[in-house]
Amino acid sequence: MALNYIWILFFLIAFVFALAKLIFLGDTEAFKVLVDGMFDSSKSSVMDIALPLVGNMALWLGIMNIGEEAGAIRFLSRIVGPFLNKLFPDVPKDHPANGQMMMNFSANLLGLDNAATPLGLKAMGSLQELNPNKETASNAQIMFLVLHTSGLQLLPVTIIAQRFILHAKDPADIFIPCIIATYVATVVGMLAVAIKQKINLFDRVIISWLGGLTAFITLLVWCFTAYLTKEQISTVSKVASNLMLFTIPVIFILGAIRKKVNVFEAFIDGAKNGFEVSVKIIPYLVAMLVAISVFRNCGALGYLNDGLRWAVSRLHWDTRFVDAMPVAYMKPLSGSGSKAMMINTMQTFGPDSFAGRLGCIFNGSADTTFYIVALYFGSVGIKKSRYAIPAGLIADFAGIIAAILVAYLFFG
Repeated sequence: MALNYIWILFFLIAFVFALAKLIFLGDTEAFKVLVDGMFDSSKSSVMDIALPLVGNMALWLGIMNIGEEAGAIRFLSRIVGPFLNKLFPDVPKDHPANGQMMMNFSANLLGLDNAATPLGLKAMGSLQELNPNKETASNAQIMFLVLHTSGLQLLPVTIIAQRFILHAKDPADIFIPCIIATYVATVVGMLAVAIKQKINLFDRVIISWLGGLTAFITLLVWCFTAYLTKEQISTVSKVASNLMLFTIPVIFILGAIRKKVNVFEAFIDGAKNGFEVSVKIIPYLVAMLVAISVFRNCGALGYLNDGLRWAVSRLHWDTRFVDAMPVAYMKPLSGSGSKAMMINTMQTFGPDSFAGRLGCIFNGSADTTFYIVALYFGSVGIKKSRYAIPAGLIADFAGIIAAILVAYLFFG
């Protein structure tokens, strides 16, 4: 399993770097920093992630159960079924997983992280029911996970809000670059998995849906830039995402009432699974976040950036993008880590600097591959991830390249 080797590698790299600091630099705190980070990460894995997730899981699993009882999930499955059936040929047309995956994608599109995770875990659980080998990721699970890790997002609300807090002149000026970068990452990730799974990418349905989605995103970007100011873009983003977040449960409730479902009992039945799922993922979270912590704290990222700067300068290329690269390094490893790097980059170079803006685009271009693999596969007991991580990293790399190019196009 790729995750096994990566996990081992993180610890070995951290040990070598810390030992080198102790022997050659006389840094007597090198191993203390690693140990302190291990304890802090193991604590935050439970106290800051798993336990708070219980509430969100209970809430959204309860709402999802209302939607299932009301028939909303089946209705959504019929709408997106033709497209998903081509990408997920092993999933039956009317299976609830189709609607659940679409709900997860919709939450991601709107930047609703708190809702997207429970919805995604629910979808992964449904896909696991169809998985003949319970310890090995199925083709459908890998496609779903890579689409999720590519992080397609139309409303980067939290990034815009953070830029506003740091007094950026135009907090929403990274809106279009973020959309372009994350869309490139999603399409590349999907194509990589489709080629591996020998899915016919020239199928009329796939081309129609991809063309329609591309046209929709293009139209949305054009409308935002042509008719809204920077401040209005930020306001519309926040209002639209929160409006959608509250509209979904209201629609489910109204549909359940129409079908004469006991709404409260349906919610309770679904919410009961929230604690069980949250507890199940704790060991996976602790393992992944502790490994990421020691890798980050050993200083490997700093040396990696110095090496990249040297290589770029030798090629006589512009090196401004290197200042924001720590955000790109951290994004596949840790969402909170990449956010901290993004904020640090804006504080160091300024929110309106090239590096500050690029750091924001990096943070919005993809999702946390290793964290999501550990979380989603761990929630259903999958031990062999097959090619999920390489495919996710391909999407991440495409997002990084796209982010750099659009940053130079818009701000260079």
